[in-house]
Amino acid sequence: MDADNPPAIKVNGRLIQPPGEEDCRFYAFNKPLLVVTTMKDERGRKTIADFLPPGRRLYPVGRLDYDSTGLLIITNHGELTNRLLHPSFKVDKEYIVKISGEVLSPAEAAQFSRGLELDDGLTSPCQLKKLPDNTYSVTIREGRKRQVRRMFAFMGRKVVSLHRIRFGPLKIGNLKAGELRELSSEEKAALLSSAGLPI
Repeated sequence: MDADNPPAIKVNGRLIQPPGEEDCRFYAFNKPLLVVTTMKDERGRKTIADFLPPGRRLYPVGRLDYDSTGLLIITNHGELTNRLLHPSFKVDKEYIVKISGEVLSPAEAAQFSRGLELDDGLTSPCQLKKLPDNTYSVTIREGRKRQVRRMFAFMGRKVVSLHRIRFGPLKIGNLKAGELRELSSEEKAALLSSAGLPI
């Protein structure tokens, strides 16, 4: 087989191009409130597909809850998606979380940071930073379902709002709710590097 001239593959008369790195797309999306992080919803709710460019097979890296907002990475790079979500790569995800009720005591905050025994096991240590107005910055390296909300619930607190501002090296910046933008070459390189992939 000639490596420089691979055989043409046609399906129903249409030439199929093999996927290449140049075909991979990388976007940052600021998910608004009450949008489902799926491509379709049987209940007729608005999904992220309503915000994506037509004609491309793109998918979110992980999810944000219906009642959460913030940064989603959208791509068609399957290996990047797998690695960013796998706990062994320990990619940070940072959230700004507002709670109701009393702020955590120093002892509660220390326990929160060390790890909590939830119904699906002990959470890994995380970073917790107190911000003004019953608000915290929470940085985790796991991706369990509704994990941050469940961690605060374990401490007897209710999450009022949860907004992701960072996923690995990628920050949400001034991206507006519902806005999608293609990543710069520097951002793509940093994201691939954080997942141990060649740039």
